[in-house]
Amino acid sequence: MEYEKLISRAAAEMRPSGIRKFFDIAAEMKDCISLGVGEPDFKTPWAIRQAGIRSLEMGRTWYTSNSGLKELRQEICRYLERRFQLHYAEDQTLVTVGGSEAIDMCIRAVVEPGDEVIIPEPCFVCYYPITTLTGGVAVPLALKAENGFKLTADELRAAITPKTKLLILPFPCNPTGAVMRKEELEPIAQVLRETNVLVLSDEIYAELTYGDTRHVSIASLPGMAERTILVNGFSKAHAMTGWRLGYACGPKPIIKVMTKIHQSCIMCAPTTSQYAAVTALKSCDADIESMRKEYDLRRRWLVNALNGLGLTCFEPQGAFYVFPSIQKSGLPSEEFCKQLLYSKKVAVVPGPAFGDSGEGFVRISYSYSLDHLKKAVSRMEEFLKELGV
Repeated sequence: MEYEKLISRAAAEMRPSGIRKFFDIAAEMKDCISLGVGEPDFKTPWAIRQAGIRSLEMGRTWYTSNSGLKELRQEICRYLERRFQLHYAEDQTLVTVGGSEAIDMCIRAVVEPGDEVIIPEPCFVCYYPITTLTGGVAVPLALKAENGFKLTADELRAAITPKTKLLILPFPCNPTGAVMRKEELEPIAQVLRETNVLVLSDEIYAELTYGDTRHVSIASLPGMAERTILVNGFSKAHAMTGWRLGYACGPKPIIKVMTKIHQSCIMCAPTTSQYAAVTALKSCDADIESMRKEYDLRRRWLVNALNGLGLTCFEPQGAFYVFPSIQKSGLPSEEFCKQLLYSKKVAVVPGPAFGDSGEGFVRISYSYSLDHLKKAVSRMEEFLKELGV
């Protein structure tokens, strides 16, 4: 059965052994330090929680429109213009159940059986299985540590074929922390303008970039908004993972198709979360900045500490992950993580969980307190000494 084969292939693409297995084992261990989960350790800002509570007190518990609250979609458009110089109308905006649903809706809306989807890796784990479930062909494009895990125009041009339908652009990147600056995006845009390839730009970490230069969306470059579906959400920057709220913005015809799929599968995003998100966009820029500064402090400390242990780590410029090389240990990534977990009770994620090109690396999240990170690094130092590294 063709569909059974499709499901089997999609399941194989999910790579659960590299992520969930270690989380589950760590959860059962006493005194285990986990650096594996990509979830803010901050509580959702009080103003956002208060807005959610107030919406419930007022009895706002009905379905919203399929596209999402009109007020929220308008506020999303204002936010994107204010923060990233992007220009969208409310009918180009779809509110979804987290950024993950927006990714799913986008791929399902534009990819037909046999279409190729270029996926730069290492990358977020859901792109491959969703592509496979649509009947599309996932085309991995291995990025290089020596290039800071950034996509180059030459790499992209070499990967495009007559069957290419979609490029997924996952920056700032989970798991590497790589960021594409404007001067690095412009050659990518030039390659794409010569084709009919669409772009899914996953910008869930857009607010979490470091240094003096803010995030730039490829959709802001000339001629790119017409072919780009932007995905973002509230989980990371606003510490709202459990509220399950995201959105997609893009060309009106594509958003219309995505909304039809969303209407059939989901109906609408959670009502309480939508009312809370209006306040998040209107009133919480200062909270974002406060959390970003704390992540930056942890980032700089952790990169220096790992390099001091001999685990070569390029400096990530976004998200809240580092992706150090563990090749010096002589162990494959999964074996490194397994031994570290069982001998020192520290959980990190093997690089191949994010694509085959992640072999020789591990992902470490710094969405944890500095004290938590220091204890984990101390145990890692003991582990490496015992290995003779």
